[in-house]
Amino acid sequence: MVEGFEAVRPVAERTPRDEPPRSSADADRGGLTVDQLSETQLIARFAPHLRAHEPGGGSRYEILGPGDDCAVVAAPDGRFVISTDTQVQGQDFQLTWPNGVVSTGFDTGHKCATQNLADVAAMGAVPSSLVVSLTLPGRTSVRWVEDFARGLRAGAIACGAVHCGIVGGDLGRGGEISATATVTGDLEGRAPIRRNGARPGDLVALAGTVGRSAAGLDLLQDPSTKGTVEPHLVELMDNQLRPVSPTPLGAQLAEAGATAMIDVSDGLVRDLTRVAEASDVVVDLDPAALDDLARPLAAAGERLGRDPLYWVLHGGEDHGLLSTVPAGTRLPHGARPLGSVRAVPPGWGATVVVTTGTARESVADRVRVGTTPVRELPAELRGRGWDHFEPEDGV
Repeated sequence: MVEGFEAVRPVAERTPRDEPPRSSADADRGGLTVDQLSETQLIARFAPHLRAHEPGGGSRYEILGPGDDCAVVAAPDGRFVISTDTQVQGQDFQLTWPNGVVSTGFDTGHKCATQNLADVAAMGAVPSSLVVSLTLPGRTSVRWVEDFARGLRAGAIACGAVHCGIVGGDLGRGGEISATATVTGDLEGRAPIRRNGARPGDLVALAGTVGRSAAGLDLLQDPSTKGTVEPHLVELMDNQLRPVSPTPLGAQLAEAGATAMIDVSDGLVRDLTRVAEASDVVVDLDPAALDDLARPLAAAGERLGRDPLYWVLHGGEDHGLLSTVPAGTRLPHGARPLGSVRAVPPGWGATVVVTTGTARESVADRVRVGTTPVRELPAELRGRGWDHFEPEDGV
């Protein structure tokens, strides 16, 4: 296991320090709600949980933390990478899923940290600071808000971002829960790893995993899984609720000579296509490597009537790191070979798919399973990954 990176554990193995008991965002009878406190009182209950259990004395980048109009964060080599991501209730998470599982504040905070930290890691940087803006309905339980803060800190630690300080943010009121985080990262003197550097002959490598979060999402959305206690299925739901990105491996892959990198947020095929298009190459995925990733999902596939390879190819939100490295590179522990890069064939042209009257770029031609383009796979294995703005009937 990579130092500083804790693999996702089943719910049954988590300790009380890891995760508080599940509770709804809406306060139980007699419970304190957001609209019963002032902003100052709410911050006083929220902020201390962001600093709890910081390993190694906390952030080495934080110069001035919460308490003033701005935080002050060091940028040791004069640059920093920066990214932001948002979760919105009803769009990115459900407070109560169709199978009855409740999304806790801990879950939402944990996922908020992971999805932002993964973007920094994908640039080959080390996370250095994070700020968060949280919008809350007045009826929201104060306990849910406190748990969000605990989850945010726990997510950073689980991802191995042990020197990333949570240095500030904002609390506001609105009609639904929305959490937006902005994260910075230290390149430590290295060049950023972009999406456009993959070269013919490179090896494709995956750090972390794919498919598990998507399988968990389908389990959460299926009412027939209500009350499920099988550990392997509970663990997959856990992967959706609280994904973990192997953040330290981003910098390690950069040191190993990565030529391109991206985090898997929208699906293996979709995200790898982004690299292939930016680099003007074609990627051939190794069928045997894909089967290895699909095998642990077989029981969930049987339960839901889904080929588990679909989740591997098109499922998002595992936040693993896809990279390309020169052939012969010794991969860091925790990364595995997944395929290879080759040049675009002579005379090869881009394909446009026309759906619901709108021409859209195909995500299927740049990435192949073996030598088969994704769009030529059996119907049950075709997909487009995740797109916030794509029509639901898209191909």
